[in-house]
Amino acid sequence: MLLVFIRATSIRYSAMTRYVKSMRWKSVTLPTNVFYAPLAGCSDFAFRHMASFHPVGLMFCEMVRMEALVRNIGATYRMLAYRDSMRPIGAQLCGSNPRLAAPTARIIEELGFDTVDLNCGCPVDKVTKDGSGSGLLKTPLKIGEIVAEMVAAVEIPVTLKIRAGWDDAHINAPEITRIAESAGAVAIAVHGRTREQQYRGKADRGVIRKCKEAASSIAVIGNGDVFSPEEGRALFEETGCDAVLVSRGTLGKPWIAEDIVRFDKGLPPLKIDDATLFSYLLDHLRSIEGHEKGRKALLDARRVSCWFLRSRKEGKEVRGRINRLEEVGDIIRLVEELCAPVAIRGV
Repeated sequence: MLLVFIRATSIRYSAMTRYVKSMRWKSVTLPTNVFYAPLAGCSDFAFRHMASFHPVGLMFCEMVRMEALVRNIGATYRMLAYRDSMRPIGAQLCGSNPRLAAPTARIIEELGFDTVDLNCGCPVDKVTKDGSGSGLLKTPLKIGEIVAEMVAAVEIPVTLKIRAGWDDAHINAPEITRIAESAGAVAIAVHGRTREQQYRGKADRGVIRKCKEAASSIAVIGNGDVFSPEEGRALFEETGCDAVLVSRGTLGKPWIAEDIVRFDKGLPPLKIDDATLFSYLLDHLRSIEGHEKGRKALLDARRVSCWFLRSRKEGKEVRGRINRLEEVGDIIRLVEELCAPVAIRGV
């Protein structure tokens, strides 16, 4: 439990058009239209524990493979663990076999998830080599077939996440938006980069805007380059999107959704001082310690520490010390030592 109260800065913003609002997908009510993306190796149980302290409209577990679900692989099901405090919560499926779409969507529904999403955006070779992830962007009609199978199989809302296209010569996100809408998806998240770009360059918000123009009833969720409340608002303004999906901007900043909501209301952002930052980090590390074991717990703790400390002037030195430690408990004790001077100063 976070023990440090978060203060707001004294800066106030002028009244602006409001973009943040609640949404309803079928029987599911989403308290805000600011969502946190499924990030492989990042949006795990401990991450979602931290996000649950803030007004996230919808958060996701890490992507899971359809094949692993039907084969009943325990590690895959462990990735789908959640608490009710994390609701609304979605699961994301990755796969290119339409025959697995219905049974795996039903598994997700039976596990109690609020939504189920199809990954058509992961750019890594080990995913795209069998036509999954952003490999599906090459076969838009197959995307429609998989989505239709999922929609027919479950009562919960079906969504999907795509990229602008495979490369600059094949920008087909607006076409896929129309196909997904016809197949019954309630929402489509559009990342403004191509698969070829990976995470290089800037996300093209014009593509997201064209998807919104192509949509009739399907909600369009903008994604890409949201690292601050200002960038979240700009994504709403420049694309007309119905919601924003924050991805890498959440890493080490689980409060960013709250800052986006506050900014939309003309309120000041949360003040994350040293004491608050260390409190967040300790809470995250303790959650890792309580949910993961062995080498995975250690690697998770090292990675998370780097997220939180990257902006601090002594961050490089501290990260080096952390990466030499071999136990999560030792990392926690080091961070507690760093907290002590902060507490004494009363920061």
